[in-house]
Amino acid sequence: MTTAPKTARLRFACNACGAVSPKWAGRCDGCGEWNTLVEEIERPVTGRRRAASLPAADVVRLDAIDADAATRNATGIGELDRVLGGGIVAGSLILLGGDPGIGKSTLALQLAHAVGSPAAATLYCAGEESPSQLALRARRLGCAGGSIEVIAETDLDIICATIEARRPALAIVDSIQTAYDASIPGVPGSPSQVREAVGRLMVCAKTTGVAIVLIGHVTKEGAIAGPRTLEHMVDVVLYLEGDRHGEQRLLRGLKNRFGASGELGLFTMADAGMCEVGVAGRSFLDANMLGVAGTALTVLCEGTRSLAVEVQALTVSTSFGQPRRTSSGFDLGRLHLLLAVLEKRGKVALREKDVYVNAVGGVRLAEPAVDLAVVLAVASAAGDRPIPEGTAVLGELGLGGEIRRVRRLEARLSEAATIGLERAIIPAGHTGALPPGIRCDRVATLSEALAKLR
Repeated sequence: MTTAPKTARLRFACNACGAVSPKWAGRCDGCGEWNTLVEEIERPVTGRRRAASLPAADVVRLDAIDADAATRNATGIGELDRVLGGGIVAGSLILLGGDPGIGKSTLALQLAHAVGSPAAATLYCAGEESPSQLALRARRLGCAGGSIEVIAETDLDIICATIEARRPALAIVDSIQTAYDASIPGVPGSPSQVREAVGRLMVCAKTTGVAIVLIGHVTKEGAIAGPRTLEHMVDVVLYLEGDRHGEQRLLRGLKNRFGASGELGLFTMADAGMCEVGVAGRSFLDANMLGVAGTALTVLCEGTRSLAVEVQALTVSTSFGQPRRTSSGFDLGRLHLLLAVLEKRGKVALREKDVYVNAVGGVRLAEPAVDLAVVLAVASAAGDRPIPEGTAVLGELGLGGEIRRVRRLEARLSEAATIGLERAIIPAGHTGALPPGIRCDRVATLSEALAKLR
């Protein structure tokens, strides 16, 4: 164990949530994870100035500030600009996270190529690859050229000094977990190092006006690695997700100080890198599976975009006393709740059946509007009764078995009609206008919805 100097003391910080403990423990009190506490040296703050001796800061009226002074530059990648709200704001700090191998570095390299030019090159700070490795990938993606300058550096002092000296069109740090400050105790990637790196790069971005993109690792739970303050400090948080073995990729905006959050960008992973998908259409649907028992179609709303997805369910007789519940792309706790409602209110026996639920295409079903689709898919699989082909299922399910209204139902139905669906099962409480070309069956309870199965 490290011996702290007399002017400092040891403390322990959690790698998962950033919580601080005065002594080591096997389990973090903040997040409950095991073996995540890492020792740090807490140095006392010296040279504090008395507030009374400090001069007052100059204040400016809010209505006197020119909001147009913050320029927004389009990247040339339409799906990325959609998520960013129109482009990258000068001096902003952007965090891009995602699972290993999902395409974060690929998208970042394509972004550097799109933004840079021989007259105003972008700066790529490679902390995990050598320049030759980066050049090989750039050649494969068609990004080789004089619009990107590369440094293979992890020292935070050198990275900040290079950005300040060269003032590139855009700077990319790949990854933030490899950047370190020699004056701060802890190994690269530790909470103290990550906090210091993000803090200094944030100051660098604001003072130079250079937008900086940070590529971040994720934990096994899917959260961005490092202390939670990491996401609070940056201006924009982007998350790239999808099935790494498939071709679809979804870029989700979790936070955006310069525009609306929750927007969704669609890409496909090809040999030439990340290709934009302007209109989703049936990208996430498989026509061969439609009309099969255990399959339901629903429409997600992410920001201003509607996306038709397929929910699959399978039920089999269990061989054990405790039936299994497994989900991919859907919250397991929410699945347990919906199955309890289905058994209690819908009279569908599931006590002796294993239940498996899957969202096709690597999509995450996070909004409650997909509840009814999940429940009907499970009931369809359990009773071997397919949902009528060409039907979209939309609705939130309450504990009493009631079907609740969902937001932006008109936009969802319009998307369903666009891809050729002719029928929809919707909440009876909806009072807005319905788009032409699609027949809607209104249901108020779970029992009424189950009666729509063939």
